[in-house]
Amino acid sequence: MRRQPPNPGTTVRRMKPIGENEIRASFINCSKGEARKLHLPRGLADLPWDDLDFLGWRDPGAPDRGYLVAERGDGLIGVSLRVSAEVRRSMVKTTVCSVCLTSHAGSGVSLFVARRAGAAGRDGNTVGTYICGDLACPLYVRGKKKNPLATRYTESLTLEEQVDRMRGNLNTFLDQVAEERLSA
Repeated sequence: MRRQPPNPGTTVRRMKPIGENEIRASFINCSKGEARKLHLPRGLADLPWDDLDFLGWRDPGAPDRGYLVAERGDGLIGVSLRVSAEVRRSMVKTTVCSVCLTSHAGSGVSLFVARRAGAAGRDGNTVGTYICGDLACPLYVRGKKKNPLATRYTESLTLEEQVDRMRGNLNTFLDQVAEERLSA
């Protein structure tokens, strides 16, 4: 399934606040038991929902785990992520997030791997992408989060176009995770 190019005339649509039950029910690449046990972000009700296009967080109890929940169509899709073995990077070299295109020095970008949905995932098939290590892409794009080791280059794209691009990049990754489920 290929994503449609963003409509340049669209208005930036933010994520609506979601609750614990909605989050847990959205996961497509883990069991209901695993989703029930995962740690949710602290202060869920107080998150800056007006600045989020998707919810991403690292598990405080298991630093090698992360989670993403995004609105897709008329529902939510959640994916459980694992950080691939960390590679020590030089602080003078930068890596770029594949979702929001923010560049980070050192280990500010991590290779996150997601088990595919359905039988493919149960067979051990995974898909990975490089994402901001703190999963805060929407905040970097909007300039709401700054890291002295992260760089957002000046672009000729409007904020809406940058957000559309970020969503498109995330959707491409989510399509790869959900591929079998979408074709069923």
